[in-house]
Amino acid sequence: MSAFEKFSGSGPIRVVQVGCGGMAQGWVERSIKKPGLQVVGLVDIRRQAAEDTAKKFNLPASVVYDSLGDALKQAKPDAVFDITIPGAHYAVTTEALRAGCHVLGEKPLSDTLPHAREMCKLAAETKRLYMVTQNRRHAGNIIAFSNAVKNNVIGQLSTLDADFFIGAHFGGFRDAMDNVLIVDMAIHTFDQARLISGADPVSVYCHEFNPHGSWYKGNAAAICIYEMTNGIVFTYRGSWAAAGFNTSWESTWRAVGVNGSIIWDGASDPKAQVVCGDQGFTRPVKDVPIPSQPLEFSQHEGVLEEFIQCVKSGKTPQTVCTDNIKSLAMCLASVESAKTGKKVKVEW
Repeated sequence: MSAFEKFSGSGPIRVVQVGCGGMAQGWVERSIKKPGLQVVGLVDIRRQAAEDTAKKFNLPASVVYDSLGDALKQAKPDAVFDITIPGAHYAVTTEALRAGCHVLGEKPLSDTLPHAREMCKLAAETKRLYMVTQNRRHAGNIIAFSNAVKNNVIGQLSTLDADFFIGAHFGGFRDAMDNVLIVDMAIHTFDQARLISGADPVSVYCHEFNPHGSWYKGNAAAICIYEMTNGIVFTYRGSWAAAGFNTSWESTWRAVGVNGSIIWDGASDPKAQVVCGDQGFTRPVKDVPIPSQPLEFSQHEGVLEEFIQCVKSGKTPQTVCTDNIKSLAMCLASVESAKTGKKVKVEW
């Protein structure tokens, strides 16, 4: 039995999108082209942004609303897409859920764990789906990497390491955010680590700092050491103020198992080497091919497709709020560890 009431309509899922900033433009563009979706409302605290978005994508002026409340009453959507800043997720999502709408929201799930727990509880009480966007889960290379780990290509996993270094000049709200790397970006990598390892976080020690020359107000770099279930250790090194030799947005990775290792640069195919002999100072290894994972829908297209299929079928998506809260907890525990200088238990 599904944890939420599936969409029973015969037509497209009617969507109101809240947030019409820069990143939100891609959401509108994909949504209006996606069979099974119909954009019936646009909302932004800056009405002009919503009006400009409607014009850009040739949507009628009637889809622009002054508030989510107005859009819910007049457009009568089946779902709300929350593309707002993290601090607004709680208010937008809870209002949408109480109105009987399914919600697809940008990461992170919320700004605090108490808010996140309330949102998960409300989704259950209203019998509506609340799914969080983690588009990296819909990338063929990371799925191939994860499958190789889970299929014991390198034997039992021991450690997982990720590096993320990009000198990103966004401008806007990110430049003024506290803990900008961990809260706004590292959640992608932390969620990837959960996918690849198949493990949950137990504790973390984090050192967070703002590098010399950083153009961010908050800390834009961090080093984290996570203890995970199954005795796995996951390490993360990252900076959003690093010029030169930038990694991919998906990070660079190394998984070490008892029989070998897998490396992945975040862009090309992952590569594996496993021990093939028992002699020598370092044991001889051989290359092991990792089967590619072709996808019909990838990245954000994959997110939208999964949302549509789950809302219509009642199937639980992989980033349902009750699971994705674990990735948020990793971020917030890292921030707490950095502030206290101590190892912190990860709870959700």
